[in-house]
Amino acid sequence: MQDAIVIIPTYNEIENIEAILKAVFNLRKQFHVLVVDDNSPDGTAAKVKDLQQLYKDRLFLTVRKEKSGLGTAYIHGFYWSLEKEYQYIFEMDADFSHNPNDLEKLYNACHNNGADIAIGSRYVKGVNVVNWPLGRIILSYGASFYVRLITGMRIKDATAGFVCYKRKVLETLDLEDIRFVGYAFQIEMKFKAYLKRFKIVEVPVIFVDRTKGESKLSSSIISEAIFGVITMKLKSIFNKK
Repeated sequence: MQDAIVIIPTYNEIENIEAILKAVFNLRKQFHVLVVDDNSPDGTAAKVKDLQQLYKDRLFLTVRKEKSGLGTAYIHGFYWSLEKEYQYIFEMDADFSHNPNDLEKLYNACHNNGADIAIGSRYVKGVNVVNWPLGRIILSYGASFYVRLITGMRIKDATAGFVCYKRKVLETLDLEDIRFVGYAFQIEMKFKAYLKRFKIVEVPVIFVDRTKGESKLSSSIISEAIFGVITMKLKSIFNKK
């Protein structure tokens, strides 16, 4: 039985990957890390392989053939982590928008305080976002309000990608049935856990926009989230998979 692992999906994160891994491994609480790389042309996977010599038995890498979306990267990581018998499984970005120091807060929420899912939330206490233009803040905050309105969930930051899952949550959800890949993936995971009545808590964090590398946000990801929420809600009403 293993304790906690952080899944970090990567595509062209050579500017960030070494620093983010060192930050995680320097924490007082010991976390393992699985990097799921989508065959980055910039050498991200090669850098991780080099670092594996330094962090033996704590740093793991899988390389997929091509860029296949954030959601499928996490699903891949979930299956890997469940097979290795990890009890607490985390999602985290590689670009320092999620502060590695907050991993311990999310872990404590699940391990010590009874949460099944702990969300690193930008909006549970006001708007805690740094370096985002106003338009993107409005888009993100509005998206979370829209999700609450449609789904009935009380989660303030439904699109958050900084999450700790207890093992039993991922074992219970039908991961094969998760359909979305971008923002909507994050919403879908939370919504399906909500329908299963798992205890979901939000832990306030400060989100800092990346300073190195390029954002993966696109118009197709946004539209998937908008229409995906309605689809999910309708399916839940009619009990369809």
